[in-house]
Amino acid sequence: MRVLVLGGGAIGRSIADSLRGEFEVVIVEKDELRARALEESGFQVVQGDFSYTATLLKAGVDKAELVIITVMDIDTIKKTIYVIRTNNKDVPILTLIPDEVTLDELVSQINEEFEAGIRVEYAVSPRSAIRDAVVRTVEMLGERKNANLLVKKLTELKEEGDSLLIVMHDNPDPDSIAGATALSVIAQTLGFKTQIVYGGEITHHENRAFVNLLGIDLKRVSRGSYELKRYPFMALVDCQPNGNLTVLEREDYKRIRIVIDHHQILQHLQELLPADAFLDIRPEVNSSSSILVEYLRTLEIPLSPALATALFYGIYIDTKKFSKLSHVDLKAIEFLAGKVDYELLDKIEHPDISTETAEILARAIMNRRIYKNVIVSNVGFITNRDAIAESADFLLHLEGITTVLVFGIVDDRIEMSARTRDVRVNIGKVMKEAFGDIGSGGGHSQSGGARIPLGIFKLAKDKNSLLKLAEEAITEKFLEALKVKEG
Repeated sequence: MRVLVLGGGAIGRSIADSLRGEFEVVIVEKDELRARALEESGFQVVQGDFSYTATLLKAGVDKAELVIITVMDIDTIKKTIYVIRTNNKDVPILTLIPDEVTLDELVSQINEEFEAGIRVEYAVSPRSAIRDAVVRTVEMLGERKNANLLVKKLTELKEEGDSLLIVMHDNPDPDSIAGATALSVIAQTLGFKTQIVYGGEITHHENRAFVNLLGIDLKRVSRGSYELKRYPFMALVDCQPNGNLTVLEREDYKRIRIVIDHHQILQHLQELLPADAFLDIRPEVNSSSSILVEYLRTLEIPLSPALATALFYGIYIDTKKFSKLSHVDLKAIEFLAGKVDYELLDKIEHPDISTETAEILARAIMNRRIYKNVIVSNVGFITNRDAIAESADFLLHLEGITTVLVFGIVDDRIEMSARTRDVRVNIGKVMKEAFGDIGSGGGHSQSGGARIPLGIFKLAKDKNSLLKLAEEAITEKFLEALKVKEG
């Protein structure tokens, strides 16, 4: 991949240094002394003003596959983008922009000044980049804090005893069972002997299949039983005393040292438990399994296919088939997707999810791109065309989303399914307008589809390039037909 880096200052040099070796990188630098210094450091350099056609042609802009503008002067940026587009109308452009200017504003100014219809694919604002980096770091620290506090508590308990009873609610569902199993794995890595118990019934045939097929060791106990009394410590997963958990007596509460739940904290709970108990209760998260996945990921504890499958299915059930997902739920699904045993998942015999559909749904969630209230998702190379439509149906239920397009490559064509609940949109007409001239498209007011032959992307060098080209073209045409701006 040929990348032009326009500007050899501190930022440009750093970007070029990070990319070289993996990509063919050419730096275009105006200052003669700086250009010579870059050449002496082993960079491929073209010396000249990159806002002029001659310089960019010398650098090979007509053959470039990506152009990165690293200067911050808005006038230089605008002129340079115009010159790039004059000589290469298809190359993706990534530019830095001043904090006070948005990408839409930049494009609008260029088109007004030069009387042209120019697009710019990507822009990075230093302020936004720093903000996003800080947010990611804070999130990471928060995740590590919770996991480290759990390990600290378990380590403290280990000094007093090596047995831990993990209690679920009376009639445990897949989320509770998977979460308890994950906590058991974490505790066992620290040397604990664990037992998972419940006090009621597992009656649903799918839940019984879930337990049997995944080989999860559970024990039913009764109120006041020896099994409850003989353990020095208890951990509650997906439940709280006096809520959906009735098997415990009041005197048992003093042995509860860990509570992990995604339901709202019960009134006076902290008064019932030991003062030093570890509590991680997050009502904003839609699955206890997601919280446990966060621990496992942060602590870098390996997951068996059975455990990954259990957690994935637990999240699937408690998020109403992935229709209600928090940030923590989404990160958990992304982490688990490549670790799930989909044949095992299929054997659980859930009527709404087959092996390939589950895998394609996971890809649809991971690969989603959000543009305001619109999702576009690429599920890659598949054989089950129907799973594309099922994925579109699932994604339409995500909070704040009104329109969805999912596409995948089946044999020698690109298959697409679109859904909307926006009464102002006729998605069938949108699909026809967007893709009718390069393939076929149509449908009804709320659902539509399209098909494009792969031949129009024959310039792609490999599968990854093909997917990237297809995603860029499909996204642009779909959003244009919807009259939604990217960014």
